[in-house]
Amino acid sequence: MSQTEPLARLPVGIVAERRTAKSAWADYLWRPVAALAGAPPAAPWTALGGTVDCMNFYIGTAEIELHRSDASGYRDNLNSGEPLLWVVLRSTGGEPPYCIAAVTAEPGEGEAYTEAGTDLVDTVAMPEPIHSEIAAFVAQHFVERPFVKRRRGAAS
Repeated sequence: MSQTEPLARLPVGIVAERRTAKSAWADYLWRPVAALAGAPPAAPWTALGGTVDCMNFYIGTAEIELHRSDASGYRDNLNSGEPLLWVVLRSTGGEPPYCIAAVTAEPGEGEAYTEAGTDLVDTVAMPEPIHSEIAAFVAQHFVERPFVKRRRGAAS
């Protein structure tokens, strides 16, 4: 959610799962289930297969924006043992039912998208080519900043 221009943009395709809901209030439950490195040649909302009760769709392509100021968050994500991408889907109120609002590799930014409560936010595994690109970005732009404890001033 940085206000500066990103230093890099990585295209990523998003796959979502549609499950038949066991509810009187919704016909289907949706969630992102995978990210694909690059921009696949398929048209958005292409059915990828499944069953009547559980179908996967390629819903489109987004860009992961990489900012120098977020390099420590990317580093922490990569070092977590299971690097993730946060996918934010926003209801369209029509057909298709969702659009991709954002995809990020920065954990704090991903968490911030959950605060409004109106978007569908979930994590998916980070594909290896994206992992490599982000690792190279972190190697180039991360700067360790030492912790400096400040002293309190005298009480007046």
